[in-house]
Amino acid sequence: MRSGRTGKQSDSTKSDQWMFLAIRYLARWDRTSAQVERFLLGKGASPAQTKETIARLSDLRYLNDGAYAERWIEACLARRPMGRERLEAELLVKGVPEAVAGLAIRAAFRDLDEDTLARRALAVLRRTGRQLTPAQSVRLLRQRGFEEETIDRMIGDRTRHEECDR
Repeated sequence: MRSGRTGKQSDSTKSDQWMFLAIRYLARWDRTSAQVERFLLGKGASPAQTKETIARLSDLRYLNDGAYAERWIEACLARRPMGRERLEAELLVKGVPEAVAGLAIRAAFRDLDEDTLARRALAVLRRTGRQLTPAQSVRLLRQRGFEEETIDRMIGDRTRHEECDR
């Protein structure tokens, strides 16, 4: 005996399916709203279904781009120190809105300054036994997104320390 179903899924069932997929996607890693959006669209969700799912996830506090950015910055700076510019660029690539990224970076830099982070970046390489020339140090700090003024101070400090060690 057949029930009254026609073989098509109801909107509610389809919505639950997208929610289930999104939660499984979030269970693996912390993600931004933009990353979840790309994932759902790639799985075949319509833009409306995607928007609805992201809104539900945000309401349930599974998604919060501001909190994501703060956690990501903290982990990133502990593992691989970098400057504000590089932090912002990487957050933007991950889909964090510019204003949200800016707030998170300002919050992170309340307790830190770029000089400290630049020293840490250079110290990590020194601990591995690598000796960097001033030109290599400049290149490394630029790649890590440090401001030119910070780089000038770090290279000047390093040169002064090397002269004192002689």
